[in-house]
Amino acid sequence: MSVTVFAFAAALIAVPAPVAPQSAPVVAPAHLNELAAQPLAAGREGEALAVLEKASAADPHDAAVLINLGIAYAQAGHDAKARAAFQAALACHEVVELDTADGTTTDSRRLARKAIKMLERGEFRPDAARREQLTYRD
Repeated sequence: MSVTVFAFAAALIAVPAPVAPQSAPVVAPAHLNELAAQPLAAGREGEALAVLEKASAADPHDAAVLINLGIAYAQAGHDAKARAAFQAALACHEVVELDTADGTTTDSRRLARKAIKMLERGEFRPDAARREQLTYRD
């Protein structure tokens, strides 16, 4: 199974992409909506959480869903839940190959580890919230 992961400023969003020859049109799988990529990219974490929590309940071992669920939790400010989702993605028995938006390939465990580090650095928070972490000196 191949999954495309869109990496942008402060988030990684996992979206499944079928493996197809270069000349063949790519058709999104039916469960694409379960991954809530569009709401996540648009910063609508509430909408994304509703979709992702349902998808995770249906398949608690889908690393792509767990990673996106973690991102949605992190964007909503629920860091403990985000960490739990990323750790669950790490614990999945199946390691899923991931394609990133910049053309690199990685696996679900590596991406989950990266997401945990991003969470620790506060990179999923909106810019305004991250600015509050800064220390200013005179």
